[in-house]
Amino acid sequence: MDSSTKNGWQVELEYPIKDRSGKPRANGITMVIDKGIGVRNLRDLLEIAGDYIDFLKFSFGTSLLYPSRILAEKIKLAIEYGLDVYPGGTLFEVFVSQNRLNEYLFRAKQLGFTAIEISNGTLDLSADLRREAINKASSLGFKVLTEVGKKDRHNPLSLTEMRAQIERDMADDVDRIIIEGRESGKGISIYKDDGSIDMSMVEGILMSVEGREDILIWEAPLKKQQVVFIRELGPSVNLGNIQVDEVLALETLRRGLRGDTFSFALDENRVIKQITDKESRVGA
Repeated sequence: MDSSTKNGWQVELEYPIKDRSGKPRANGITMVIDKGIGVRNLRDLLEIAGDYIDFLKFSFGTSLLYPSRILAEKIKLAIEYGLDVYPGGTLFEVFVSQNRLNEYLFRAKQLGFTAIEISNGTLDLSADLRREAINKASSLGFKVLTEVGKKDRHNPLSLTEMRAQIERDMADDVDRIIIEGRESGKGISIYKDDGSIDMSMVEGILMSVEGREDILIWEAPLKKQQVVFIRELGPSVNLGNIQVDEVLALETLRRGLRGDTFSFALDENRVIKQITDKESRVGA
């Protein structure tokens, strides 16, 4: 999808960063965190940015607080726009802590959720119970997303522990694996206190999924994190915990329509042109 007239200007224009795929996408996933917007606001968001959103997460346990009519309307609306929609992992953990896993999954299915996040960011979930939850969710037809990482900055998982969990989840055939970043993106998991990325941890995680990098969704709520991921891993990197008012801003980064990645695209295109010109002269 290098150029298109499907834009507000209705002109043929090549995006500076090319090859952004349309929905349904295998990569370049954008997962949005919804912390409680209303139906009208959600409709407005989807009308302008629905083509650029793949997963909508009703964060934490917020969906439990919605009036039932509002919850049903939001789920239906998301599905109408081709999104997968799921409740936050903390709500899963609340139900599990009360020994109500089956009820949680069956009720989520009745409500129309299309995906489930299985996490142990707060709970110490056993490997057997995590695998049981994955298998049950999958058998009910959910897309299964697992999350790796702890929410308590004072009790983080080591890189070795994260890699081991990722490898177990891959063996259990989950659809996506989310790398914890919380909504702050600071002092947690792969992020330092100032929000900068520990690239040595990122590289270590990537080593554990070699050849299957698209299974990962990196929670990256801050712009500077999104820029680094796009520059280092490419515009088709999967990113999550994107704020509802930042969806178009992220999409401009992916396509080189924002200075942070436009300059990068210019440099990349310049290098490619130099190589092509050199090869042409050699072949002449």
